Amino acid sequence: MTTHTRLLEPLHLGPITLRNRMVMGAMHTRLETLDRPTERLTEFYRTRAAGEIGLILTGGFAPHPDGRMDPESVVLNTPESIDEQGHREVTAAVHGEGSAIVLQILHAGRYAKVPGCLGPSAERARINRHQPRVPTTSEVWGIVDQYVTTALLAREAGYDGVEIMGSEGYLLNEFTAGRTNHRTDEWGGDRDGRFKLPVEIVRAVREALGPDFLMVYRISAIDLVPGGLTSEEITDLARRVEAAGADVINTGIGWHESGVPTIAASVPRAAWAFATKQVKDAVDVPVIASNRINMPDTAEELLLDEVADLVSMARPLLADPDFARKVRENRVDEICTCVGCNQACLDAIFTDKVATCMVNPRAARELDFLLPLPQVLKTVAVVGAGPAGLAYAVNAAERGHRVTLFDEADTIGGQLNMARKVPGKSEFGEALRYFRVRMDRLGVELKLKTRIAAEDLAGHYDTVVLATGVTPRVPAIAGIDHPKVLSYQDVLTGRATPGPDVAVIGAGGIGFDVAEFLLGDDKESLDPEMFLAEWNVDPTIGHSGGLIGAGRRRGVESPAHTVTLMQRKPERLGRSLGKSTGWILKARLAHAGVREVAGATYLRVDDEGLHYSVDGETHVVAVDNIIVCAGQESERRLHDALIDAGVEPVLVGGAHTAGELDAVAAIDQATRSAFAL
Repeated sequence: MTTHTRLLEPLHLGPITLRNRMVMGAMHTRLETLDRPTERLTEFYRTRAAGEIGLILTGGFAPHPDGRMDPESVVLNTPESIDEQGHREVTAAVHGEGSAIVLQILHAGRYAKVPGCLGPSAERARINRHQPRVPTTSEVWGIVDQYVTTALLAREAGYDGVEIMGSEGYLLNEFTAGRTNHRTDEWGGDRDGRFKLPVEIVRAVREALGPDFLMVYRISAIDLVPGGLTSEEITDLARRVEAAGADVINTGIGWHESGVPTIAASVPRAAWAFATKQVKDAVDVPVIASNRINMPDTAEELLLDEVADLVSMARPLLADPDFARKVRENRVDEICTCVGCNQACLDAIFTDKVATCMVNPRAARELDFLLPLPQVLKTVAVVGAGPAGLAYAVNAAERGHRVTLFDEADTIGGQLNMARKVPGKSEFGEALRYFRVRMDRLGVELKLKTRIAAEDLAGHYDTVVLATGVTPRVPAIAGIDHPKVLSYQDVLTGRATPGPDVAVIGAGGIGFDVAEFLLGDDKESLDPEMFLAEWNVDPTIGHSGGLIGAGRRRGVESPAHTVTLMQRKPERLGRSLGKSTGWILKARLAHAGVREVAGATYLRVDDEGLHYSVDGETHVVAVDNIIVCAGQESERRLHDALIDAGVEPVLVGGAHTAGELDAVAAIDQATRSAFAL
């Protein structure tokens, strides 16, 4: 019997009844920029509805061109837009699978990356190069009308309701906060003025559409920026929105320009429950919890503790569209868990790409994988149980092939086993749990602690796949074989323990991870209280924006190591890190006292330490150890032997292309290769 009875309990929301309390949160995917956008969006949402999610919140649709997220974002403001954007196809597909769907109306305000964006006042957002235009008093009333128009069109298109986006620092959030609203007309000044726009929008939409259309309001439960709202103001706004006609209040966390992480894996699960609870206690309508809820146990606990009435999961539905069905079928151990890496979703969006998912590259690419099952089933040998080998084995087995997976190690995971030891990356353990369980259910034969040779494979399998990964590149530096020198694999696997003073050669993702491994505290990403304290967050939200101080505070305990992080390139360190998570890692390391050296020419290693020069000036770092993170090379020794034996193997992952620890590319390539078999 399932243990998630509350999560699976139906819920009446305004005019509709949901089959469970799991919500797919709104996500910006940029699917509209690909070929066949209507088909892709329809299949994207249909797949999640078929996975039995109770309610789907779409990505944001602007009510006016000046509110677009970027020039390619969609605007729903004319009857023609309904058919042009394929809304009826989307709603019909979702309803056909038994889910409800609500269209989010999002005016990006001063975050809109378009000329002529709007803001309540003239200050430009730190994260946008465009200066906002300040609307007149009458123009703000026109914004109310724009929301009503979009809501009416949403009803005509078949949606069950709309979500009014008032969180994350977008336009309505900007109007509510004194930080960004310096107006002196009826839309600014005191609380009545600053709260007027969201309240008037909710009231006008309710009056225009009547009681039989669901209306969700997404409120900022904690702003996490100076000049943001306090708890008393947030709960007051929640009550006003409820009185104006909202059926449900959804909770958002933080502005996009906040200096506090909100959804990365370094944030503990359900860390923001305290903020949602304050909203829940202030209103009578159902409340939705969100942010860093990626497993059913966490979601169930939030409902049982009366933190919320529903639980929103956005990226977890990228990772596994069948999340809700697996909960109902008590197959929680088979859920492909969102690991919070942000590498293929948010980082893609922030670099003008289309979102997908590291652990599920089929996400937002569903049409690419609607292939018939193979007519001829093959015996497949996969060598290497790292991320690429695991992905290939699972996907090939799901399509009916008979797969044997080999690895010399005593456990699966390859480089993921190193990554999950880095503080803030423990969620990678969930990915390994998923692959382990899924292979067992699919009947993949797993042979660990097995050194395989070409003669063991040639003539015994229809297809041989090499996912043998990478080996650390050894730079040509005099003395590189000195006992002081360690590779990143030595350190992350525990084969070697560095001394107190360390220099790290290479400031890419691996170099930063090694520095964090040496300096970070893995408890911070697991303990909400510790996390909030380290980032100066006030859990009472008594201070403006819920912040006690600015940025991250230095930890009380001294780090076990001093680290000098070095790179050859004469540029700021960390430029290659992910857009949505790199700044977090850099902030943590800066407060741990990491010394950075750019533009280094490495001269030699000897008993003194690492000798190097910058701009012709020679220096020496007197350290106990030098850790090399200077890139990787494909491991292809078995490949060459197989070629000699007359076998043309399939190369996937690092064995195909060496690079940083890029599990996104490795898993995507392996998945596509398995489907092509």
